[in-house]
Amino acid sequence: MGSARFGKVLTAMATPFAADGSLDTAGAASVGRWLVDHGSDGLVLAGTTGEAPTLGDDEKVALWESVRTAVDVPLLAGAGSNDTRHSVELAGRAAATGVDGLLIVTPYYNRPPPAGIEAHFRAVADATELPVVLYDVPSRTGRRIDTDALIRLAREVPTIVGLKDAAGDPGTTARVIAEAGEDFDVYSGDDAVTLALLGVGAVGVIGVATHWAGDLFAEMIGAFDKGDLSTARQLNARLAPSFAVEVGPNWVQTTAAKAALAALGVHDGPLRLPLPPVSDEARDAIRRVLTDLGLP
Repeated sequence: MGSARFGKVLTAMATPFAADGSLDTAGAASVGRWLVDHGSDGLVLAGTTGEAPTLGDDEKVALWESVRTAVDVPLLAGAGSNDTRHSVELAGRAAATGVDGLLIVTPYYNRPPPAGIEAHFRAVADATELPVVLYDVPSRTGRRIDTDALIRLAREVPTIVGLKDAAGDPGTTARVIAEAGEDFDVYSGDDAVTLALLGVGAVGVIGVATHWAGDLFAEMIGAFDKGDLSTARQLNARLAPSFAVEVGPNWVQTTAAKAALAALGVHDGPLRLPLPPVSDEARDAIRRVLTDLGLP
């Protein structure tokens, strides 16, 4: 098991926009502080939940800078894309903002073969001194990171220090953890399997429901770390409705996160197309989950 160098409960933070759709840097600083006050001991900025596909590079830099000035916890910058040169350039710009590491996703849409994926990660890691966390999310990218390549990257590239695992295969994750080395941190990239991945050696979660249930995630991981599996399972069961509401018939994780932040009075701003506005259906579903958790 790794060291959880970036924390144990990281939120893949929704990016706040103003009413006119522009980046709200003051809002980002405020949301970042609120999350840290409510269970997050690390943040991911400009990930998928942060609407990275519709953020310009300058906006990403402004986001990283604004949250860096607001919080003292570790920050991971989502600097990956499906263009290696672009990812290398963004990694360089991220380093100047004071973030603590990079989250680099598998190249999506162009679906490179395993050799291309490995070369992509090596190129980005070679271009920066920042530690790199790889993001394996085949449901979005169309490609899984080859397990042998992943272990090779972990063992051979000093700056590749972790994995956000959303591949949905705890058995393979167990092998990665066993063979990648003691300094390699694996994070659950799917809230619903966090407890299962902790069981095979993951150090924490990079979550979405942590926008509203960060304290509960922290309690669950803390109970697991102390060996109190009964309490950990009880807390996981209490979190189950939060896992279920993240994606609905007409919404995705970003929608749920923004609906929750609005319901909690933290920030109420729009999404960017192609994500549609938050529907009343989504707001009502989120509100029911918050009420059941005893949240305002």
